[in-house]
Amino acid sequence: MFTGIVEELGSVVALVRPDGPAAADTVADPDVVAPDAVLTVAGPLATSDARPGDSIAVDGVCLTVTSVADGAFVAEVMPETLRRTSLGGLVPGARVNLERALPANGRLGGHVVQGHVDGVATLVRRTPGPRWDDLEFSAPAALTRYVAEKGSVALSGVSLTVTWVSDDGFGVSLIPTTLAATTLGGLAPGDPVNVEVDVLAKYVERLLASGAAR
Repeated sequence: MFTGIVEELGSVVALVRPDGPAAADTVADPDVVAPDAVLTVAGPLATSDARPGDSIAVDGVCLTVTSVADGAFVAEVMPETLRRTSLGGLVPGARVNLERALPANGRLGGHVVQGHVDGVATLVRRTPGPRWDDLEFSAPAALTRYVAEKGSVALSGVSLTVTWVSDDGFGVSLIPTTLAATTLGGLAPGDPVNVEVDVLAKYVERLLASGAAR
């Protein structure tokens, strides 16, 4: 489990895929089977105590560490993850948000984040303020149905409070710390972000649907 409090900005060393359709081209098409991939990310803090089998969230995606060396870790990315997230579009040198799994005695500083991305939203507009930015994202109704005003959402692994929501989008505001310490500070219109909605909303929907079916 994670909290959506980014610990450091990592750097992509490599994303290696077997022959097949480019993973970045399959994000929007669930019927196309993306190949798997092997991702290597440099992150001195994230790897300081990492061991094979540990979980590290990369841009909000929970990945299992397979090896660690020289301040970088390697993780395998399965086709389902490439379909659902923006990881397939990563290139060497790209910056990514990193968070290690929450220890049992750690602080839940953000909200409950599983690292199980539900889909991708796109930045439509950002409006700078005196010390903060307001960001507007477009997203499919399949995602926004689980988003609530003043509720929590994880965007590329960053826990944020929703400022408004509609059927086809939602907004968030970024404080100076978030702008400086995460990849969200450098987003431009058209850029994608990984979205994980509040897991409680999904469980409530599932329970209600199961009850109605009886």
